[in-house]
Amino acid sequence: MKNRLRRLSRTQVIALGYLIMILIGTALLLIPSASRQAGSVSFTDAFFTATSASCVTGLILHDTFTYWTTFGQIVIICLIQIGGLGFMTMATLFFTFMKKNMGLQQRELMVESINAGAVGGIMPLTKMIVKYTAIFELCGAALLSIRFIPDFGVGRGIYFSLFHSVSAFCNAGFDLLGIREP
Repeated sequence: MKNRLRRLSRTQVIALGYLIMILIGTALLLIPSASRQAGSVSFTDAFFTATSASCVTGLILHDTFTYWTTFGQIVIICLIQIGGLGFMTMATLFFTFMKKNMGLQQRELMVESINAGAVGGIMPLTKMIVKYTAIFELCGAALLSIRFIPDFGVGRGIYFSLFHSVSAFCNAGFDLLGIREP
């Protein structure tokens, strides 16, 4: 298996990573507790939603709030975040937290995935990407909470603010405002 992966180009490895992420997201969305219509989620619905969230297209088959439970919504927002930042950025962050060194192949993959100029300095660049993403998303959530907390209460208002901030920053187009439908 390792030899087969070594024969793949960097672009193929990145595409394979997204496919694996989409399949994991699909599996998580198929769990009965992910949908308000327990047991009625089709593979196609879950796969389409996971793909749309991972690729931050914003296309949906069902309203995110009324169809998916909080668990399903968290799966969707995690897919949006990973897709928006790129799964290689998240993998690099994981390596950093685990105190593991990235090899040259992983660094080259990272350079390819974020279209950086060179391998040198990729770790500080990744940390900067994650840091500023968090800052901008938290600022967006703080601004959105001014509107959402009075409308939905503190807990749900903060949750809605964070969800919409991540979705907006990653340009995903998912929302939870289906709650306002009659």
